[in-house]
Amino acid sequence: MTAPRHLEGGRQGTSRLRIGVLASIAHRTPPHGYGPWEQVASTLTEGLAALGHDVTLFATADSRTAARLHAEAPRGYEEDPGGYDVKVYEGLHIAAAFERADEFDVLSNQFDFLPLTYSRLVSTPVVTTIHGFSSERIVPVYRAYDDIGHFVAISDADRHPDLTYAATIHHGIDLSPFTFQDRPGGYLLFLGRIHPDKGTHRAIEVARRAGLPLVIAGIVQDEGYFAELVAPHLAAPDISYVGPVGPAERDVLLGGALALLHLIGFAEPFGLSVVESLATGTPVIAYPLGSMPEIIRPGRTGFLVDGVDGAVEAVGQIGSLSRRHCRDDVEERFTAARMVAAYAELFARVASTSSRSTRSGTSTKANRTDASLAP
Repeated sequence: MTAPRHLEGGRQGTSRLRIGVLASIAHRTPPHGYGPWEQVASTLTEGLAALGHDVTLFATADSRTAARLHAEAPRGYEEDPGGYDVKVYEGLHIAAAFERADEFDVLSNQFDFLPLTYSRLVSTPVVTTIHGFSSERIVPVYRAYDDIGHFVAISDADRHPDLTYAATIHHGIDLSPFTFQDRPGGYLLFLGRIHPDKGTHRAIEVARRAGLPLVIAGIVQDEGYFAELVAPHLAAPDISYVGPVGPAERDVLLGGALALLHLIGFAEPFGLSVVESLATGTPVIAYPLGSMPEIIRPGRTGFLVDGVDGAVEAVGQIGSLSRRHCRDDVEERFTAARMVAAYAELFARVASTSSRSTRSGTSTKANRTDASLAP
């Protein structure tokens, strides 16, 4: 491989790269509690820095990193509602990274689609991790930059048929905050956003029919849904809501559960909470939507079920699963080290290709056509 611009030999056989990581500013990086995009950006940044790469993290000013930090927004806008104009600081945040693009061999876009609109203005390649599609309405942006986008899917299930992908890289987690528990407590757990898509109400019904207590943890993202379909059940002594939880409390809750109920109503792009649950040894009962068949190994690390009846039946079979197998599967497939190594290899390949193209005089910028702009 031809090493890009002035790079030295690095660890694990890759060249030392100058990498800019553009995180979201919805939450601190890493997040205090909820914030899966920021968590992935943090895990990636710290892992790349540990490998010896020269990394700059573009995140909120209160972020924590061993890399170089550049900040425009003082704190996450979800943690300080009304504290500042979100669009103003998103603009400043993205511009800061691209105004410094020539300082990097590659930019890792962990933000969303908006940074793509800057990508033809710089020669530095941009690798965009697509954390999911909030709507089909955002696909035209990805389609317009498909020729230079270097897109990463976080699961094969989340690959859009109209787009070209450089790789599928499953999220990985640092295992150290997750304690393996071979002997759980006697409750079921729902952990995630309180939103119809996540199926909190279905978890309540399954727990009630299975005759087991249910602990609900997570941010309330849909107040009307919570008030109508969740809150009325909290009067029962065996249904409790503990609110958003930080890392330490999340570890205790996950490790103490008989099973995590992940009865989603949408095609989940990945699902960090599922992997985190398995890391503590707690199997997962989920609907087979989105990435769930890629993450859960039925009959070994959990069960994929088609409805509430199937979920209730699976609860009755949960004791037949080895919690050790759950932890082992994460150690094999979903570690931070595995994820970081995959990104490092991709970044080196993209940077090298870009460097060769520049030396040969080949432009990496293409003009958009009417077809690329069509919805």
